[in-house]
Amino acid sequence: MAAAALAAVVLAGCGSDGYEPAGPFRPQPEGPPPQVGPPTESPQAPAPGDPADPNAGEDGGDPNVVASGLTVPTGLVVLPDGSAVVGERETGRLLQVFPDRSPARELMTVGGIDTTGDGGLLGLALSPTFPEDGLLYAYITTATDNRVVRFPIGGTPNPVLTGIPRGETHNGGGLVFAPDGTLFVGTGDTGNAGLAQDPASLAGKVLHIDVFGQPVGDNPIHSTGHADVTALCMGGEQALYATDDSAKGPDELNAVLEGGDAGWPTPGPNSIRPVVEFPAAEGGPGGCAVAGRTVFLGALDGRRVHTVPLDGSGALADEPTELLTDRYGRLRTVVLDGEGALWITTSNRDGLGTPVEDDDRVLRVLPPGGASNSPL
Repeated sequence: MAAAALAAVVLAGCGSDGYEPAGPFRPQPEGPPPQVGPPTESPQAPAPGDPADPNAGEDGGDPNVVASGLTVPTGLVVLPDGSAVVGERETGRLLQVFPDRSPARELMTVGGIDTTGDGGLLGLALSPTFPEDGLLYAYITTATDNRVVRFPIGGTPNPVLTGIPRGETHNGGGLVFAPDGTLFVGTGDTGNAGLAQDPASLAGKVLHIDVFGQPVGDNPIHSTGHADVTALCMGGEQALYATDDSAKGPDELNAVLEGGDAGWPTPGPNSIRPVVEFPAAEGGPGGCAVAGRTVFLGALDGRRVHTVPLDGSGALADEPTELLTDRYGRLRTVVLDGEGALWITTSNRDGLGTPVEDDDRVLRVLPPGGASNSPL
């Protein structure tokens, strides 16, 4: 018990000369505590307004960059204490990163990951009861399948949902919890487009399960006809959105409806039209976050964050605008925190980008005008 208490205190990052947590971070006392070092003094995150000037840091660093030197950071969750946990796709490492730019702390490595093709650690979600159970959920690729697992920090991953088809490409990876505590899972067609509209396959779908992996309803398939659901995000009135990285044609942001069909590969009369489409050169969606009536989309190929305004019904209200275009390279995960800031990961060491010396990075940026967590 004493060792568990010590691990919790260390992971919370308490101290007079470093990051001060805004709330609890309570990992379960399973497995050995990670080896960490003390935080050091560092500048505060930028104030609300335009994203900070990369040359504006007092120490010469970029105040938007809260962590650097990572390898393809993909999943990210914001913890109740205001820090975040980020996962590396290719290594399975989980690191705790801080808004005040204190040094990142390695927490653990998720084992059993197969990074062939675009597989690996592809998504993270925070348990809806994290302050009580300390659990993280991850979407990972193994040698035989894609699956959802859960674990406490430092503990052993346990399977939640297994048997999701895997392939060289289009392995999916979107995870998001609904307000009722159930979990939506976005999968990919594994490069076999026909699976997306096959009701007998979990590939190319948005799935809906409870925390034990059991279907919500008669079966886990919530919607069909998706090429590669790289991210899921929730808006007001429990509106669900999915990014879809298409193999052919434009990439999409889709509204996901129960029993709906996104139209891949064969659009039908009842297929749901995308909220917005992006040409391939501007797309490569890898993350999404909803703030009020705005959806923020990370774009790998587009090297930007798309800002998509919605109307009261969740449809496109105006032409999308851009944020951080060509400033940090390929941008993947986008997560909104409680202060309206966007946490964004770069993906410049994925074999397709052009990395700079401190890539890959985790950014924390307040968008122009700030962001709101108010519902649609």
